[in-house]
Amino acid sequence: MIWGIFKRDMCHATRNVIAVIVSMGLVVVPALYAWFNIAASWDPYGNTKALKVAVANNDKGYKSDLIPVRVNVGETIIGTLHANDQLDWQFVNSDKAIDGVKSGEYYAAIVIPKGFSADMMTLFSPDIKHAQLKYYLNEKINPIAPHITDQGATTVVNTIDKTFAKTIAQVGLDLASSILHYSQSPQMAEYMRNLNGNLTTMADTLSGASQQVTSYSQLLGSANDIVDSTGKLLASATKAGKQARNALKQGKSGATSFTSAGANVTSSVNTALDQVSGAFDQVAAKVNKAFDAIGKDSDTAASQLTTLSEQVSSSESLYDTYITSLNHMHESVEQLPDSDSAKQALLEAIDREITLLEAAKGDSQKLAQQLKDASTQVTQDTAAAERSRKEILNRITSAKQSISNVRDDYATNVKPKIDALASTVSTLISQTDSMITQLSGTADDLDDVTGDVGTNVTSIRSTLGAIAKKLDSSAATVKELITKLETGGNAGDGNSDGGDGDNDASSSDSGESDELRALATANASTLSTLISAPVALHRVSVYPIANYGSAMAPFYTILSIWVGAIILCAMLKVTISNREKAHVLGLGDTLPRVAGPSGPGNASRWGLRLDHEYFGRYAIFALLALLQGTLVCLGDMYFLGVQANHALQFLAVGWLAALVFSNIVYTLTVSFGDIGKAVAVVLLVMQVAGSGGTFPIETLPKFFQMLYPFLPFPHAIDAMHAAMAGSYGNEYLLDMVYLALFLIPSLLLGLVLRKPVIRLNNWVSRNLESTKVM
Repeated sequence: MIWGIFKRDMCHATRNVIAVIVSMGLVVVPALYAWFNIAASWDPYGNTKALKVAVANNDKGYKSDLIPVRVNVGETIIGTLHANDQLDWQFVNSDKAIDGVKSGEYYAAIVIPKGFSADMMTLFSPDIKHAQLKYYLNEKINPIAPHITDQGATTVVNTIDKTFAKTIAQVGLDLASSILHYSQSPQMAEYMRNLNGNLTTMADTLSGASQQVTSYSQLLGSANDIVDSTGKLLASATKAGKQARNALKQGKSGATSFTSAGANVTSSVNTALDQVSGAFDQVAAKVNKAFDAIGKDSDTAASQLTTLSEQVSSSESLYDTYITSLNHMHESVEQLPDSDSAKQALLEAIDREITLLEAAKGDSQKLAQQLKDASTQVTQDTAAAERSRKEILNRITSAKQSISNVRDDYATNVKPKIDALASTVSTLISQTDSMITQLSGTADDLDDVTGDVGTNVTSIRSTLGAIAKKLDSSAATVKELITKLETGGNAGDGNSDGGDGDNDASSSDSGESDELRALATANASTLSTLISAPVALHRVSVYPIANYGSAMAPFYTILSIWVGAIILCAMLKVTISNREKAHVLGLGDTLPRVAGPSGPGNASRWGLRLDHEYFGRYAIFALLALLQGTLVCLGDMYFLGVQANHALQFLAVGWLAALVFSNIVYTLTVSFGDIGKAVAVVLLVMQVAGSGGTFPIETLPKFFQMLYPFLPFPHAIDAMHAAMAGSYGNEYLLDMVYLALFLIPSLLLGLVLRKPVIRLNNWVSRNLESTKVM
């Protein structure tokens, strides 16, 4: 019965030219559907050079204050894109680029802002800014174009990053290489000698400055000693001198610098010398008083002269102290650098002051001796005593003149020289806080104004000592640099110095120099490329696919086979008329009236069962579906050149898919009529979205991931992929089995489950036909 139905169907399909053409069309149309789609997507990412992308460069460049070299990354990008053919780059201004994206002339636009280079160079500053490209994208033109242009923009960004890193690295390596080669040249050797000489001079200057500051500190100490000596001289010369020293101490406070200390010393010295001169006036008065008493009380006069002699004689040690302090100052000044213009003048002034003090000391000694001699003469010879009186008064006058000379010379020569010398340390000199407010007119009321000077001078000397240590440390650092430069120079000479004198440090330096030399002499381009992209991606293709068209071929091929099955059911009848049943049964042109109206299973009493009708009519569907599958698969392989490592397996997937899909669509149509055709279309739409043929199933919504195993498309596509590129284990066979299993529910529906709804379908069909529209 099945064979009879199939033979009559084949005769009807080949009865005339129109039928043959239609049959051929039913076979060819699905293949054309697949081939057009595969050919159109053969290499879409290889033809992106036709996509227009605008590029606008507004970069103003960057120029460093440290390195006067202009950097313009925007120009570098433009130059790179001129050599890039991934996209159709259009180099325009920013306004035209943005307007072109809006109008659809360009798919996208990249605008390089004004401060792009400046932002990139912040890599070498504490305040780092990310350099940003402005990317404008028209997403309504095409759904795929944005992703392609995104890839192009990403490529530009990656190229910028790599080019920037490579350029920086290559410049650094080239510079290191140039420095290394230049360091071995005679000019570099001369420069190194000059550098060492300059550094040596610098170290000597720092050391000299340290010594100068130390000398200033010692000079302050000497000045302090002079102040103390002056106080002692006043105290020993007369009781009034001691009171004057106390007054000086009370009137002096807050001296915090060398300049103010020098001023206080000058004031103290002038006051002390004035008091000494006044003391000599008192001595003269007492001498006159003693000589006047000779005639009345010679013993008392002799005693007074003896006392005066001892008092004057006791001041000789204080002159020595004063002279010793000046000698100490002289030694301190001698330690100053010879380059100091005030040094020699101050030395001469100090020497002159010492000479005058020695002269004053001599006058005091002679005065003491004359007073002593006079004390013995007053009891012996009155005339001789009168001569002694004149000599003593003349000696007092001479001593006063000596003191006056000391004071004048100090004010004229020493004081200005000290002030001139102190001006070289102006950062350590400050204004005095107070001045002497009161000086008593008599020696009995004179206080010491020098009390606080020593404390302030000590503080200044501590500060100067710290500065001297800093200068010494800087000098040591410069000397250490000189030593390292000399060591590096020797290391650069190779083994010229040889011998057993090399220590571990020099060996290490030599090793580092060799490593630096090896790095600098290497290929700078290769090293810079490695630094800019330290990780290279080595692609290892597992089951490689030749091109994008081959990768998409399984999806479009399986889809076209399903479309072909729908076309067959749309063009061919799935039910058998009573006339055809009668011819198959040999009953003429019509069935007996007892068969009733035309419908499935109405000829079962004569032996034509429902399953005979099902398989008999399905046979031509299966034949045409196999022809469709064969044509589309052969065309894929031999017309389009789709990759198929296992051609027979590839064909077998097409054959099995054709049988399964045609049976499913045929069964739905037989069982539910036109509604079954609509269900077949719905299944087609669902499988286009949830088959995993275009996007990985894991990227789809949860609903499709759950539906995925219960659709035939994914298994057919996976089986075809395995046939094209190779199978892992039994992957191919399992997918073929899973695909074949869909025949079970289809046959169950077509042979068993559709029986209860046959009358309902017949009623629906009659009502639809009665509308004269459907």
